[in-house]
Amino acid sequence: MPADPVIHADEALVVADKPAGLLAVPGRGEAGLVNLASQLGQRFADVQIVHRLDMATSGLIVFARGADVQRRLSAAFAERRVHKRYVAVVEGEVADDEGAIDAPLVADWPHRPLQKVCGVTGKPSLTHWRVLARGAGWTRLSLVPVTGRSHQLRVHLRHIGHPIRGDGLYGALPERGPRLLLHAEALGFLHPLTAVPADFSSACPF
Repeated sequence: MPADPVIHADEALVVADKPAGLLAVPGRGEAGLVNLASQLGQRFADVQIVHRLDMATSGLIVFARGADVQRRLSAAFAERRVHKRYVAVVEGEVADDEGAIDAPLVADWPHRPLQKVCGVTGKPSLTHWRVLARGAGWTRLSLVPVTGRSHQLRVHLRHIGHPIRGDGLYGALPERGPRLLLHAEALGFLHPLTAVPADFSSACPF
């Protein structure tokens, strides 16, 4: 873990750059005690969870300071007033240059924590994507999730036949990647206290 994952902190919020392999929030058992939220809580006593990143995903995550700001930021996420952009390297060469994946998602209960596409009980889920680069057997994508379902990007990309490299849950085997090649590179919203645009970025580590 970087010596200091915090890239911004003020009286209302903390923005951190989470490394891959670290839980964003407390998890089950003793291993779940090691997480970014708890580490930040040692420095900011009023830190509150607003959203999550998968353990295997790296990149930007915002925490509120205090319950009032938590409510405001949570509402911004729920009302889709937060812009998120990710970078991923996927299996195969994606044919088109850009597009959208509109596929409803639901928990795959017999195989929790997996999610699946289901046109009957799934919740609306939308991801926009754009090709950044192509290579022999791989494509680098820019991803903008409109909704924020659990594992949305991972399931959507597998759904179109291009699972993210290094994905041990949804990817092709054998896994080709030292880690899940998914990074939250941009996060933007109106500051909950000042309403001034707040935009943050993180260089992709792969």
